[in-house]
Amino acid sequence: MSGTRAGPSGFRRFAFSDDRRLVETSVVGVMVVWALNFIVVKDVLTIMPPIAFTFLRYTLASCTLLLILWRTEGAIRLPRPDGWRIIALGGLGFGVYQILWTVGLQSIPAGDSALLVSSTPVIVAVLAVIVGSDTLTPPKAAGVLLSFLGVVIVISAGVGIDLSGSPVGFALTLGAALCWGIFTAVGARILQRRTPLVLTAWGTVGGTLVLALPGIGQLIAPGAIDASTSEDVVRIILSVAYSGILAAALANIIIFNGVRLLGPTRIITIQALVPAFAVALAFVFLGEPITLGQIVGGAVILGGVALTRIASRRPPVRRVATT
Repeated sequence: MSGTRAGPSGFRRFAFSDDRRLVETSVVGVMVVWALNFIVVKDVLTIMPPIAFTFLRYTLASCTLLLILWRTEGAIRLPRPDGWRIIALGGLGFGVYQILWTVGLQSIPAGDSALLVSSTPVIVAVLAVIVGSDTLTPPKAAGVLLSFLGVVIVISAGVGIDLSGSPVGFALTLGAALCWGIFTAVGARILQRRTPLVLTAWGTVGGTLVLALPGIGQLIAPGAIDASTSEDVVRIILSVAYSGILAAALANIIIFNGVRLLGPTRIITIQALVPAFAVALAFVFLGEPITLGQIVGGAVILGGVALTRIASRRPPVRRVATT
């Protein structure tokens, strides 16, 4: 465990372990959670606006993380001197990212948006070298690019890539990917002295603050939420709970523990598995067909992730003190 105190031992072992195999397996599990989150969000956005939903899920995530922070560390206090830096990074990586991506999606095809967002591992690999939070050897770079190629194949064989739409939409979506890349690469430096829980909790608070104004604006807009039946209300509650507690709060603790232990490039490359998992889950739950191209793309992604894994051997991480 990395610098935590009293708290549920099962959760601590799962989310703060220094066992590299357990951490990597947990990160892959998060990719399944995130892939299923696409299906959950796709369903709930038919009855409520996107930023309103995102604001609700991050508000719940913030409350959950602050509660865990209190249980594991005995207090909820902003760490110094990194606290406001973490909040600003979270505002960028969680808040601004969500707004740019959502607005950009309104003017470009879904496949093009998915392609740009999937460039995040490449962005993180470059930024991590610039800020000094990771190294980029030729084999590791090849693994990152190979996994990105696999994502391109999966998207092309699925929703398709048109490379059409508004240039502003492309710029906003690429800006969203850059926001998450900055948060991950710079956050890896902060993880050298702070726990993943501290980074995730206060970063999520920062994202919630950025989302508050547009989110509340959408929530109070007349007719914004089309919850005409009790079933619709239940769908919203369950979707916010899943997306907020699992896909945002707990998932990001595990992700940033992986970044702390295994490095940002290796962990963010595993994120390339999300489109492949999403295709498989859509087949299981929605009956959407899987094409040969998507199978080939998934195999290429696995090859890229494996190559990055082999090339990303890191020395044991030093423990950090909790503040």
